[in-house]
Amino acid sequence: MKTELHGWRLAVIPHAAVKQHGYDFRCAEDCLAAGVDLIPATVPGNFELDLMRAGLLPDLYAGENPLLAQGLEDRHLWYFTEFETADRPGFDTFLCFGGVDTAAVIYADGTLLGETENMLIPYRFPLRLPAGTHTLAVHILPTALYTEAFPLPPGAVSLPYNYDQLAVRKAPYMFGWDIMPRIVSGGLWRPVTLESLPEARIEDLFVYTSEATDGRARLRVFTRLLSGGNFPKNRFTLRVEGACGGSRFSSEGRFFSSHLAFDADVEGPLLWMPKNYGQPNLYDVTATLFLDGAPVDTRTLRVGIRTVELVRTSCAGDSGEFLFRVNGQRIFCMGTNHVPVDAFPSREPEYLPRFLALAEEIGVNMIRCWGGSYYPCDEFYEFCDAHGILVWQDLSMACGRYPRDGRTARLLREETQSVVKRLRNHACLALWSGDNECDDAAPAGVREHGRDLVSFDPNENILTRRTIPAVLAMEDFTRPYLPSSPYRDEEAFRTGGPPSEAHLWGPRDFFKGPFYTDAPAHFASETGYHGCPAPESLRKFIPAKDLPFYGDGERCENPAWLLHSASAETAPGGAYHYRLPLMYRQVLRLFGEAEPTLSGYAMQSQISQAEAFKFFIERFRATKWRRTGILWWNLIDGWPQVSDAVTDWYGRKKLAFHYIKRAMRPFCLLCGESEDGALPLLACNDTRETVRASYRVTALNTGETAAEGDCAAPPDETVRLCAFPEAPGEFYLIEWDAGDRSGRSHYTAGIPAGLDFRRYLRQMEKAGFSGEFSGFDGQIGI
Repeated sequence: MKTELHGWRLAVIPHAAVKQHGYDFRCAEDCLAAGVDLIPATVPGNFELDLMRAGLLPDLYAGENPLLAQGLEDRHLWYFTEFETADRPGFDTFLCFGGVDTAAVIYADGTLLGETENMLIPYRFPLRLPAGTHTLAVHILPTALYTEAFPLPPGAVSLPYNYDQLAVRKAPYMFGWDIMPRIVSGGLWRPVTLESLPEARIEDLFVYTSEATDGRARLRVFTRLLSGGNFPKNRFTLRVEGACGGSRFSSEGRFFSSHLAFDADVEGPLLWMPKNYGQPNLYDVTATLFLDGAPVDTRTLRVGIRTVELVRTSCAGDSGEFLFRVNGQRIFCMGTNHVPVDAFPSREPEYLPRFLALAEEIGVNMIRCWGGSYYPCDEFYEFCDAHGILVWQDLSMACGRYPRDGRTARLLREETQSVVKRLRNHACLALWSGDNECDDAAPAGVREHGRDLVSFDPNENILTRRTIPAVLAMEDFTRPYLPSSPYRDEEAFRTGGPPSEAHLWGPRDFFKGPFYTDAPAHFASETGYHGCPAPESLRKFIPAKDLPFYGDGERCENPAWLLHSASAETAPGGAYHYRLPLMYRQVLRLFGEAEPTLSGYAMQSQISQAEAFKFFIERFRATKWRRTGILWWNLIDGWPQVSDAVTDWYGRKKLAFHYIKRAMRPFCLLCGESEDGALPLLACNDTRETVRASYRVTALNTGETAAEGDCAAPPDETVRLCAFPEAPGEFYLIEWDAGDRSGRSHYTAGIPAGLDFRRYLRQMEKAGFSGEFSGFDGQIGI
């Protein structure tokens, strides 16, 4: 039985006052007696949201208000509530915290119950209290002060605003990132519950595929028993039963110790396959614990029968590889990166559903959970299980060189064990990755005459090379592990060769420039391009006095624009001040000049972004199996900002969303890049069957047919259909009729020489794409 605790009150007190008065509250009455006011608190929640609801803080997402959050980093938080317990013989009672941000001391009835120091994992404390009403107090320490107890060595490296992330287990993005504001929040960000569990119970259950073919599969069941100490263990048995459609299995084992492992054979299994490659079949599995033949506890799971493998080489090249196989079938991955769905992590339940709906609509079959974030809630993985979406899971470390001391290793080991045990039963989970971009993080070394005198080998990182893999070797050996993304193993470091998997950011210049066209990576797990939100969205968070100001190709000095792009400061030289001028230069590179109106400029920026994303995806699909996957950055913003996201924080889709949706259809036609003045037309088929289609390519400027014909595209291949002469400046509409796989796309010729903005808009209108702009002030010069 599980009961969520409500009725919370909150005290928010500056550290100076706590220090001056020696506050150490154990219950709400102590707080009130000291003359400290309490405000209503929402749990799950973050304290800034409670202050906003109480009228004590303005909207931190508006204008220059994000800076106000930095003035709250010294706040102590005291959460108070009451709860009821009952006398339940044969049951153990626990107080469970889904997420405490971050270092906290917890009291029940004024007595120390426990402490926390990791935002990213749940905590469970046993309760031994008489039946009745009890008080609960949670004192959360200011993270910015807590980290002062853990000095960092000069060999530790982080992004400019993020050094504290190295000393504490807290979502890195909260210290400020180029996609997130600096809001070093605190709170009870996931539910707090009172749970009663039978003394004799299933304490752990892991059901995994040890062998799978089309005709037979074998599952391995591993479980841990808590007997309550009242009965010999050999009086307990565990029965596991599963069903998916008409497929059934059942198996049983007897305990002789606290742990038990046994097999379950499945005849004619229905395998779990990712999107585009079959059905994501899931077995409803029930595990029942019996004592002398009578049931005493049950656990339920949804289990997918599948194996997953990563085939990779150290470096990219003609003989290189970075390829996922599921049930032996090679998978071409198209997807996105999951970043926080809101800057305040407690709002995940509110904003996650729209992320998942967008992911399904746009057609992803893989999502990478980025290492600068928290670990998503169970609903995320359940959705991916049910919809055939593979999950690449980073551990929560990003863009830093973390201390390699005993404390950090201990915290990371405990975190990895907790996260792995929670997630390992999910069929969607395809890869554990140790971190995001930490292999590329190194301190400023010593140089002489342009020569490095010191080298920093990422393979000496004990956290990702020893601590994490040691946990995985024991807790989850069923899926591959990548120490970092990108991963520079011994060979890649020794030779300096490009890794087989890469993050394609580089100079962020012209999207058809050499950095992108010549990148040798087989798999891109990050790549993106700026797109300005529509004016209707911008007006919600940029004050009217600051519109239409958006800087130029050299600088932007407007505080509101800087903070929402997403700088943690407005002083000159801010680490992320480059982002707005970068977006402006991308517009100039495509169109030659920027429109003077906000609507015109934002529309140009969205076209630039849309064409870039389209090119990135189609380039990978055109070279399928030489390249095996692209996970672009990213699907939706986590707060109101100017960014690479293809949906803004208000849920308004940018033009790139529609271009990506067409480019990622399982079956589509596309044009490759010009070859001696001719454009090759390709058919990309990611389905499991031959697709027959008739097609036509129309040059919209003249209305003439550039190419037409019929094709039979074999399954899981990209094939060349024909080539036709390229007309500079032409906008080609590509249409195909393939029954329920019919569709349309386009190719814009002459992009390297620059586009005529109004001609492009007219061509979009002829193609029927102009309605894909949302939130603009009417049409511009069509």
